[in-house]
Amino acid sequence: MKSFLLFAIVFISGASVLAIEILGTRLLGPFYGVSIFLWSALITVTLVALALGYWIGGRWADRRAGSAGLAYLLAAAGAWILLIPWMRTPLLNLVEPLGLRSAVLAAAFILFAPPLSLLGMVTPLVIRLKTASVNEVGRAAGDVFAISTMASVLSALAVGFWLIPVVGVGRLTRLVGILLVGASALAWLLEPRRDAKRVRQGAAVGLLLLAGLFLAGIRSGARDPAIVALRDSAYGELRVVDRNERRFLLIDGGIHTIVDPQSGDTYFAYVPVIDVAKCFFENSGKMCLVGLGGGSVARSFHRDGWSVDAVEIDPEVVTMAREHFDLEDAARVFVMDGRRFFREHDDRYDLIVLDAFGSSSIPFHLVSREAIALMADRLSPDGLLVMNVESVGWNDPLVAALFKTMGTSFENVAALPTAEPPNALGNVILMAAHRPLEFDENRLGRPFNFLADDFQHWSCVQRNHAWNNRYAPATKSAPIFTDDLNPVDVMTESINLAARRSLHANAALAGSAW
Repeated sequence: MKSFLLFAIVFISGASVLAIEILGTRLLGPFYGVSIFLWSALITVTLVALALGYWIGGRWADRRAGSAGLAYLLAAAGAWILLIPWMRTPLLNLVEPLGLRSAVLAAAFILFAPPLSLLGMVTPLVIRLKTASVNEVGRAAGDVFAISTMASVLSALAVGFWLIPVVGVGRLTRLVGILLVGASALAWLLEPRRDAKRVRQGAAVGLLLLAGLFLAGIRSGARDPAIVALRDSAYGELRVVDRNERRFLLIDGGIHTIVDPQSGDTYFAYVPVIDVAKCFFENSGKMCLVGLGGGSVARSFHRDGWSVDAVEIDPEVVTMAREHFDLEDAARVFVMDGRRFFREHDDRYDLIVLDAFGSSSIPFHLVSREAIALMADRLSPDGLLVMNVESVGWNDPLVAALFKTMGTSFENVAALPTAEPPNALGNVILMAAHRPLEFDENRLGRPFNFLADDFQHWSCVQRNHAWNNRYAPATKSAPIFTDDLNPVDVMTESINLAARRSLHANAALAGSAW
């Protein structure tokens, strides 16, 4: 019985470690974006915390710490996790001035290092309790580490493949706290019967923790009424937020769609700039959109008679677009990775639009020289490749690198800016083709009386501004992205920091973005 209880405790502890690490990306991602820096910070904190826990726990075990000490460790770890709903937002606001890398590392350390260190102490204590003689140390240690590791493996698969999309991040975080409190109760069962007083004390602590769990559930269950929908998918946290007569789609805290909820008109400046691509064609054609978002680009082209294929890796994004952004039949949707789509489908398109990029997450495999060449092969002879990228200023190094990379497959490339002034955060639309990037500029339309139709006027202004200010960035020192060498994550760091600060300061989204 003793061995069974100890192994059960080890299993719960090992499973909790990986669950906390994976959940960390969803707890911090909506604030910072899920980037390579966030993953690196979480892995670093996990390993450092476990190492510290092993070191302290080993010395505590040598002093013959009993099952009561084990119970307190587990209860403390569970209690800390239950406090995360209260600590997260104030902490994130506190460390934000440190800059992206330092802020991510500090937040990850403060939120997750204490419970992970406590869980690291569990292993040497269990080995000590499991070992009756020196001759059993090796086997006991092997059994404990094997069970803990297998629990971590199963936890990683269950949390990432099933539990986050089905249960949700908030409930799953609280469930980890419950399991650790339960493991604490198991540790109390190992106490000798003569220590009934200590068992009662442990039970009282457990009841207090469960009461705290109940309160945590009440707090986390209260939601801003402006949040129309909130879902955790296998790829990120999705939010639909209504603020100031605008509807926003946020993915991991970054804005991907802005529309008028009544008319469906877009108020994201880059969307009418992508419409400039229509001016290169006499008639409507066939387009492929990689990255659906709320479907604003797909609806715009569908309204003008284009046949639209949309490729979106996250099925929940498709659901959001249909339920909250009136996607309807504007596009034939393929739920899969964009590069895989072009490998497996040999259709030819007049226009390919890459709109799958956020400030914190540009899939490197979609912007490499090899990926651009694959997409170029899927275009008709007069076809056009369009890429939407967020940047800090027109001459951001990322824009230059993408421009240069697109130039490896196309004779002509142009950058169309949306932001003013030229050093501001905004979007740049890159257009590439084998033919000259020229058309009758009367097709752009001309701004008219603002009072007649403010949306049409605004859209026309965006198109004319972007086309009239088209440019070629300086690319002499810019890298060419390849599958082998692709520093896109590093190059988006400053953009992500600027975008997050802008988002957090946005009064229209304050309190709803994370």
